[in-house]
Amino acid sequence: METSRKHHFTPAVHVLAFILNVLPGVGAEQETENLSGLSTDPYKDIFVVRENGTTCLMAEFAAKFIVAYDARASNYVDLITEQADVSIPRGAEVKGKCGDSESELQISWLDSTYSFKLFFVKETRNISTRQDHFWKVNKVQFVYDSSESTHFKDAANPGRHTATSHHLSLFVTPVGKSYQCEAQETTSLISSDHQKVVTILLSQIHIQPFGIKRDFIFSEALKCVVDQQEQLEETLPLILGLTLGLLIVVILSVYHIHHKLTATSQVQIPKDRSQYKHM
Repeated sequence: METSRKHHFTPAVHVLAFILNVLPGVGAEQETENLSGLSTDPYKDIFVVRENGTTCLMAEFAAKFIVAYDARASNYVDLITEQADVSIPRGAEVKGKCGDSESELQISWLDSTYSFKLFFVKETRNISTRQDHFWKVNKVQFVYDSSESTHFKDAANPGRHTATSHHLSLFVTPVGKSYQCEAQETTSLISSDHQKVVTILLSQIHIQPFGIKRDFIFSEALKCVVDQQEQLEETLPLILGLTLGLLIVVILSVYHIHHKLTATSQVQIPKDRSQYKHM
């Protein structure tokens, strides 16, 4: 995905957009779509929230949740700390809410055994003499049930738990733009399960919760700092190589001109030996 261009999905998405727009009664209030099947990456999911027949929130990312929990040791007496690795499967249920200044995206799976929720907010801050309008993720929530034995083996405190992080400033982006980051971003949450840590790993991110102008199409993207640095590291050798090549050409040109001017100004030695006696 290029940051400098608007992001386009596959033709199947545009067909879906056309159908949703022309079918009567569809999109009267709110719709949500899990378009994961349109992604060529099996670990990346695409989620869309639409209100009144118009896309109002889009999110695309690969997600992994690392959940620490207490498990019974082999002696069934002691407790040890284990980790459960959870990912969002294809076909997860999507819910969402779009507002003028606040939006939400909720993804649930396995009959709501797991739920991942992102809260978006618009803010305004004064910079010198102008105002800067931006959006960000200010809260993240992950709900899980450690009695689900597929991921939680021998959990000592099985049950439903909630991990939350408040007062965040993730993906800060000017209003009217989307946020894009291929690099992995890590967020840590504190769980209600004895203050255990839940680590959320997001990568291949492309999100826009406000100001989408066209169905299923992100606005111009703001690239994250890590991606910008990686892009600079990739292009810097090329720039240095071109600069060095140009410098060599200039030096050779100057040397050639200087040599030519010096040669014409030197005294010519007569080729006829008979003229030596007059010298």
